Amino acid sequence: LGSKEQNLFEIEIFCWMLKKNVLFTNQNNYRNLFGVLDNCFLVAYAIGMFFSGIFGERLPLRYYLSSGMILSGIFTALFGLGFYWQIHSLWYYCLVQALNGLVQTTGWPAVVACVGNWFGKGKRGLIMGVWNSHTSVGNILGSLIAGVYVSSAWGLSFIVPGIIIAVAGVICFLFLVEKPEDVNCTPPQHHLVDRSKYHPVIFAHRVVFFLQGVVEFSLCLLFAKLVSYTFLYWLPLYIANVAHFDPKEAGDLSTLFDVGGIVGGILAGLISDYSGGRATTCCAMLIIAAPMLFLYNKIGQNGLPTTIGMLLWCGALVNGPYALITTAVSADLGTHECLRGNSRALSTVTAIIDGTGSIGAAVGPLLAGLISPTGWNNVFYMLIAADVLACLLLSRLVYKEVRGWCGYTTRLRG
Repeated sequence: LGSKEQNLFEIEIFCWMLKKNVLFTNQNNYRNLFGVLDNCFLVAYAIGMFFSGIFGERLPLRYYLSSGMILSGIFTALFGLGFYWQIHSLWYYCLVQALNGLVQTTGWPAVVACVGNWFGKGKRGLIMGVWNSHTSVGNILGSLIAGVYVSSAWGLSFIVPGIIIAVAGVICFLFLVEKPEDVNCTPPQHHLVDRSKYHPVIFAHRVVFFLQGVVEFSLCLLFAKLVSYTFLYWLPLYIANVAHFDPKEAGDLSTLFDVGGIVGGILAGLISDYSGGRATTCCAMLIIAAPMLFLYNKIGQNGLPTTIGMLLWCGALVNGPYALITTAVSADLGTHECLRGNSRALSTVTAIIDGTGSIGAAVGPLLAGLISPTGWNNVFYMLIAADVLACLLLSRLVYKEVRGWCGYTTRLRG
């Protein structure tokens, strides 16, 4: 149940993205208006995420998560009610988007902390890769819900998910079990700790300076999320404009990107578990993703089979590293031995990494809105550059992992 908020968050995002095709299209600067609304949510989300983990350390995760879900439902429904209340003020939608972004920061640190409490490091990549598929499932469900109402009553594209997430918040409050100890189960070893030695006030600063990999993975996620969220927000509009599909068909076709993301997240987790190289797995997928993005822009619309194949490949390669960093990597760092196994620390580590990544999520759609009038080719060049930068930021960690493998091989031969 801990994954419900993030799942429904993706539904809401996709409903907004698909509805963009009909909200402001009667204005010449509608793409810029889309970028403004996107960033009201994403900037608030990025800022709030850095504080969310701190609150998550101090509050019961069940209360924190369920209250965030209910508030998310309220603000999501308020956005949709603007259709029925005949509200055409950009400031109203900006305010609702910003408030929604703030309350939804309760989701990801809380759910990663809950799942991390239950599983040790051994098969964490695969387990969290399968679990993280809920984000792509949410995207797919969101496109289907929004597609029903996008051309008639787009307000329901938000009201329906708002009701769903509020109800799920009540279910989460009633049934979520935060830790194995709460139901007399044996916890993973990394949770056994002397709680009296834990100082949450100084923890957020310690984790940045003492945990190797936090800075690199955080900055890598910034650029990886930039690419992923640009696709999330703008792919249906790109398909509609370039391939000339109607909004519903474009939304349905864009779900293939998320289907590929499910496979990519699971594959990244499986490979990283087997190899022990989280950074190397991310880097390899990012290297392959760059030319695939170029090919998709050049030949991706040459027939339906080509479009389907390229969307699946791009989705797997773009979302695979993103999924791995926000789940298994965050959990690994949050349960590092220098943290004395404190399970609450996981919430803050996750918030720091995802908060940094969310800056990229805010910048990407904004840049796409500014660049797209000059041509979609330039948008893809921007995405490819971000992908390459994400890869380069992991070079030190990749070098360290490769040296570790070489040393291990040498010892075996000796």
